[in-house]
Amino acid sequence: MAQGFPLATRGMVVGLLGGSFDPAHEGHAHITREAMKRMGLDQVWWLVSPGNPLKARQPAPLSVRLQQARRVMRHPKVRITDLERRLGTRFTADTIATLRAIYPGVTFVWLMGADNLASFHRWDRWRRIMETVPVGVLARPGAGLRARLSPAAQIYGGNRVGRGENLARMKPPAWVFVNLPMNDASSTEIRAKGGWRGSAAGAARGS
Repeated sequence: MAQGFPLATRGMVVGLLGGSFDPAHEGHAHITREAMKRMGLDQVWWLVSPGNPLKARQPAPLSVRLQQARRVMRHPKVRITDLERRLGTRFTADTIATLRAIYPGVTFVWLMGADNLASFHRWDRWRRIMETVPVGVLARPGAGLRARLSPAAQIYGGNRVGRGENLARMKPPAWVFVNLPMNDASSTEIRAKGGWRGSAAGAARGS
């Protein structure tokens, strides 16, 4: 395996949590821990993206976001990665396809908060994602109803499974909505308070 790529062997189940993580916060860590506990995941990889194709505002420097993510999420089964930069992929569908080719025999589960399910139908080739890997959706404050009424939830309503621990064994399309104790941390709110941009710029300069 090339340097900088996590180690995973045939038969493992790996959850993928993607995003800009601008900044990473306890809400991300919370849903990661819950996903591992409820879905029988051997590892979770955070895919800290170079940028978000759906957003005009681009995030803080990647190196700064990776540093913050490693401060927030400390767990022996979680890998904080810049795999999308290394792979040269811009869209989730391409990232998943490339990882499945690199790691034959590894089952990948796409993880996302309920807020992302609400807008999932706007993602590039979102149906391909749904029909390629199992998807674990984790409740987020204020997003439950919008997620359940979203086009993706409606179109794939017949493929929803009841228990997260069975998800990785299901043939896609298969997805689960996991209710869990809420953590209301939000990257948007953290940025709105004005502290993250200053911290990011200072860290990028090494100050």
